[in-house]
Amino acid sequence: MSTPHEERHLLAEADRRALHYFDGITAREVFPAQAALDRLKTLDEPVPDHGYPAIEVLRRLDEIGSPATVASNGPRYFGFVIGATLPAAAAAERLVLAWDQCASSFDNSPAAAALERIAGQWVTELLDLPRDSAVGFGTSATACTLACLCAARRVLLARQGWDFDGDGLMGAPEIRVVVSATCHITVKKALRILGFGMKRLIVAPTDSHGRIDPQQLPALDDMTLLCLQAGEVNTGEFDPFAELLPRAKAAGAWVHIDGAFGLWARASSSAHLAAGVELADSWTTDGHKWLNTPYDGAMAICRDAAALAAAMNSDAAYATATQDAQKNLTLEFSRRARGIPVWAALSALGRTGLRELIDRHLRQASYLADQLRAAGYQVLNRVVLNQVLVRADSDAQTVAIRVAAQRSGQVWFGPTVWQDRPAFRLSVSSWRTRDADIETLIALLTELKRTTPA
Repeated sequence: MSTPHEERHLLAEADRRALHYFDGITAREVFPAQAALDRLKTLDEPVPDHGYPAIEVLRRLDEIGSPATVASNGPRYFGFVIGATLPAAAAAERLVLAWDQCASSFDNSPAAAALERIAGQWVTELLDLPRDSAVGFGTSATACTLACLCAARRVLLARQGWDFDGDGLMGAPEIRVVVSATCHITVKKALRILGFGMKRLIVAPTDSHGRIDPQQLPALDDMTLLCLQAGEVNTGEFDPFAELLPRAKAAGAWVHIDGAFGLWARASSSAHLAAGVELADSWTTDGHKWLNTPYDGAMAICRDAAALAAAMNSDAAYATATQDAQKNLTLEFSRRARGIPVWAALSALGRTGLRELIDRHLRQASYLADQLRAAGYQVLNRVVLNQVLVRADSDAQTVAIRVAAQRSGQVWFGPTVWQDRPAFRLSVSSWRTRDADIETLIALLTELKRTTPA
């Protein structure tokens, strides 16, 4: 066992190494070099008979692991809508780690319970969603979608007099699930886990921007679960909520909104993009995307707080808690306080800072699109949000440019497929990304377009 002195020395050394990594983040190649990847093999060894000293474990982790990381915490990572971590959120995460709280309820951690409750209130206010909604802080949009859809299924079945908790699904009335043709894979994953067969999903056709076409919306009724999108993953577009939601509500359908990153537009000067989204029954969004909190933090938001709490309840004889305890709103029983970095980020940004952050990214994305068009690229979307969907003169050139850009170490972005052809997607979402970083990206892509055979 370590002495208090040894433990403090170890933690101080971890801080020193972390700060060294932090100091070099802007100069680091965005994707690690092959030599760094090869060194990871040295960690692949049998379980040691006698453990290494903790200081040696830390050294190996840093000296072998750090060079093989992707600089997603830097300014020139444009893949997967991953924001860097805001300083206030990173600092809060470090302090919360020292607390080592099981943030399941007030009894386990009064501080965590209070801070996550406040964070949830702030989120509903900033996103202008119903203020009495339940907000559960989960691991990801996938897990939070699972929680929301569990609540939806339970409510829809209860309307038909079916006791889901007691009788399960065997013989239950069928729920019709309507999804967009561009539905995100994590929503499909949640539906699949819940037993909604992929062959039984009803797919709503979309327009050229990836939005559900209201004229082709399938019939809805009071046994329908309708999944819509705030921020289509390629185009960044929003389903036409103002047209779709009143029709869904009139039919008695439950509407869930996948808003992993797009929902944050509600806190920007472009809130009109998501007009009407407040009429839905549930929403999911990530903190670790546009809010720039540490990874592994997302939100399940449900208009009917009691419905989410009933679906997720995990009270036991030895561990009862209030309806709004986080263990009764999320999948996790023993959990870390994922809402505290959200509270810290919003405390540091404030309403104005959050709006300015998102507005800056929208401006940068629009400028990036204009410059790429001028360089001869096809920009395939309208760039209403922070997504720039790009294609070169041919499929081969598109792929070659993307690979060359990744290998350059200057930037990183990933591939995608749009309308059955290769493209690449540039996502602007890091608080560290300044205009100069956008210019670096433009210069690189302009040069690659000029020098890569079509």
